[in-house]
Amino acid sequence: MFRRISSFYSLLLISFILVSSAITSVLCWGVINVNSKFSGCQPSLFDLKDHDSKRQLRFLAGVDLPLGGSGRPDGLGLYYAKIGIGTPAKDYYVQVDTGSDIMWVNCIQCVECPKRSSLGIDLTLYNLKDSATGKLVSCDQEFCYVINGGPLAGCTANMSCPYLEIYGDGSSTAGYFVKDIVLYDRVSGDLKTSSANGSVIFGCGATQSGNLDSSNEEALDGILGFGKSNSSMISQLASSGKVKKMFAHCLDGVNGGGIFAIGHVVQPKVNMTPLVPNQPHYNVNMTAVQVGHDFLNFTTDVFESGDRKGTIIDSGTTLAYLSEMVYEPLVTKILSQQPHLKLQTVRDDYTCFQYSESLDEGFPNVTFHFENSVVLKVYPHDYLFSFNGLWCIGWQNSRMQSRDRKNMTLLGDLVLSNKLVLYDLENQGIGWTEYNCSSSIQVLDERTGTVHLVGSHYISSACHLNAHIILILLATLLLYPDY
Repeated sequence: MFRRISSFYSLLLISFILVSSAITSVLCWGVINVNSKFSGCQPSLFDLKDHDSKRQLRFLAGVDLPLGGSGRPDGLGLYYAKIGIGTPAKDYYVQVDTGSDIMWVNCIQCVECPKRSSLGIDLTLYNLKDSATGKLVSCDQEFCYVINGGPLAGCTANMSCPYLEIYGDGSSTAGYFVKDIVLYDRVSGDLKTSSANGSVIFGCGATQSGNLDSSNEEALDGILGFGKSNSSMISQLASSGKVKKMFAHCLDGVNGGGIFAIGHVVQPKVNMTPLVPNQPHYNVNMTAVQVGHDFLNFTTDVFESGDRKGTIIDSGTTLAYLSEMVYEPLVTKILSQQPHLKLQTVRDDYTCFQYSESLDEGFPNVTFHFENSVVLKVYPHDYLFSFNGLWCIGWQNSRMQSRDRKNMTLLGDLVLSNKLVLYDLENQGIGWTEYNCSSSIQVLDERTGTVHLVGSHYISSACHLNAHIILILLATLLLYPDY
C-alpha cells in the first residue's frame, strides 16, 4: 500500500525539521472511551455503502509508502476514541481502526484541515509548542529508519522525520512524526480505573486532501491505528516490553456497548486460526462455506489468499463483502428457503423483501469454516437488516464494488458484532467466540499474575445517550512499577 517517500515529498516536509530527543515513560492498564459514529442513529443504506466503498478503495491502493503495512483513514469511520495528548493534556477524537498502522492527529500548521464536525464533538489541532512533553522525531532516530526502510534521501540528523500517506481514492495526509504523552484511564481493579499515561510516536498532520480535508462533515481529529506493522501504537508499546502484542474487541450489536482490550484475555476462551503470512491486513484462510446443513460446492482456488484475493477480517467495514464465486450461490441458497418472497432491489444494490415471521426460524444460518477447524456462524438476524418496512440482505458482491475486488472476501461488523474477536500478534493468530459484549471479560496482569474484570462502558455523542460504545484499552505492565 505504501511507497518510499520521494525526494520531492521529503523536501516538501523539510520545513518541519528540528532535532528531537527521546521520551521515556511507563504505560499501565488503561481505558479509552470510544463511541460509534452511527451510535443511536439509523444510518441510511447510502451511508453504509459509501463508508465501505471508500474503505475498500484504500485497501486496494498500491504499495506506495514505507510504513510497514497499509494504513488508511475512512470517510465514515465507525468507532472513535476520546484520548488526551500532551502536557497539559488536550482531548482528541480519533478513529479506532484495525486496518490502520500509525496514529496521527491534525496539527496547528494543517492546511485544509476540518474545523468542525457534524458528530457533535469539538475538533482540536495539536500544537507541539503547547505541550511540555512533546518532542519532534528526527531523521536519524531508529523509528524514522525503520518506517522508511532505511535512511531517507534529503533527511538529515537535524531534520524532523516526515510522513506521507496516499490512498487509493486520492485522499492523502502528510506531516511529521512527534513523540508525546497519551493519557487514558488506568485499570486499577475489577471495573475500576485511575489516571495513567504513556509515550507514543505519532504523526502530526500538516496537510490533508480528499476525504480528509475540510469538506468532510463527519470529521475527526485523526486515526488510532491497530494494524500489524511496527509503527502501530500496540507495536510500539510491545517493543518496549510493556504490553503483550495482543488485543480484542467485542462490539455489541444490540445495545451499542462494547469492549476493546489490549492484553492477554483469559476468559472467555477463544479458538484461533493462523494469520496468512506476509499480508498487510488481518488475512485468514477460509476453507468452506455452509448454509444451513449444506456445504456449498467450491474448488479450493476460490479460497486462495494473495494479492487482491482471499479473506480479510476488518472491524471498520460495516457489511460483509463476499467474492463473486461465493456470493451468488450463497444468496441463492438462502432465498431458496423462502421461494415465495417478492424480491425488491433498493438503492441499486440491496436485495430486500417483506417478511413478518421469525427470521431465525425462516432462514438458515451461514457458517464460514477456517483453518484449524475454527468456525464463524452468522445468524439470520445478523445478516438481514430492516429498512423502511422491508428486510434486506447484508451480504454484498465484491465485484459490484469493483472488478479488482471480485475475488476478495471482507468480513466486517455484519458478522463480527456480538462476538469477542482476539488478535494475537505474538503468535500470528486471530480468533473469535460468541459473547455478550455488554458484560465483561477477564484479562491477565502478566507482571503480578492477577486477573481483572474489564467491562463495557458508554460515552455521549450527537445522537442518543443509551446507544454508545466504549472500547477498553488494557495494557499489561510487565517490567516496571507505576511512577
